[in-house]
Amino acid sequence: MKDMYILGIESSCDETSASIVKNGTEEIATVISSQIDVHKNYGGVVPEIASRHHVKNITMVLEECLEKANMKMEDIDGIAITYGPGLIGSLLIGLEAAKTLSFVYNKPLIPVHHIAGHIYANSLVQPLKFPLLAVVVSGGHTELIVMKDHYQFEKIGGTLDDAIGECYDKVARVIGLEYPGGPKVDKLAKEGQDTYKLPIPLQDDSYNFSFSGLKSAVINLAHNEEQRGEEIRKADLATSFQKVAVESITSKVRKAIEEKGIKNVIVAGGVAANNGLRTAMKELTDELGVELSIPPMKYCTDNGTMIAAAGYYAYLDGRTADLNLNSKSQDVLK
Repeated sequence: MKDMYILGIESSCDETSASIVKNGTEEIATVISSQIDVHKNYGGVVPEIASRHHVKNITMVLEECLEKANMKMEDIDGIAITYGPGLIGSLLIGLEAAKTLSFVYNKPLIPVHHIAGHIYANSLVQPLKFPLLAVVVSGGHTELIVMKDHYQFEKIGGTLDDAIGECYDKVARVIGLEYPGGPKVDKLAKEGQDTYKLPIPLQDDSYNFSFSGLKSAVINLAHNEEQRGEEIRKADLATSFQKVAVESITSKVRKAIEEKGIKNVIVAGGVAANNGLRTAMKELTDELGVELSIPPMKYCTDNGTMIAAAGYYAYLDGRTADLNLNSKSQDVLK
């Protein structure tokens, strides 16, 4: 079969990214323009500012990606685009760029769900082995998804309130760490001791998660310490928080592995870069004799590479769209 080159475009939040991937597995070139330095002044992503920076960066990112790959648009076989979920203004910038290229160069337009992109980041490491359990952990999602084949997604559990990444960022803010706080909590957790008692959330028989209570417990603990005139031991609190947060995930993953007979597990999403979670998942899967795949750090955060990889398999599944395709701030993975 002829090699297929997919151009992937990602703009769901504050990264403008384009990538060219060969046959869904081989990265040819990737360019990412990050806005972290812009948004850290506000303690989080400001949607309107993010949209404006996407407008400014999208053309340069696309041109640089093609130049880096030493390719022209005529060499591209399809254009994969994140249509949702995400910040609607940011999504629309990438989508309009993709639709324009699709129209001008007569290339198939391939809609990709953002979470499917994170899942298929693992295909850049090794082929996905089915059936598998995808542990999706990010700023907006915490989900357990069973896949029996390519582009067959069965959600068996998810967060009932806050996502794990959002919880990390809010805890970081409570203890005075600048945005993006999640990686800084992870780093600080290596330096502390588990000395603060925090509740393990949603210890039930479901595959669901809940992090709002854990977040509230950290906020209340910090407030009570302040009222008593005590100084928060930041490293210890980071350690105690991360221990509970990670355990709440691995306990549900253990349950799913044992009850569903899972032999292959992948971790996907921005929080897949968390060292505490990576270590705990490795220990769990080694104990249970299950194969584990976690993408390299560069494929964990938002990037066009994962969208191009997912786009290849979406195209093989017959998933293309016309120029009426629209962005969705919220959408179910299916």
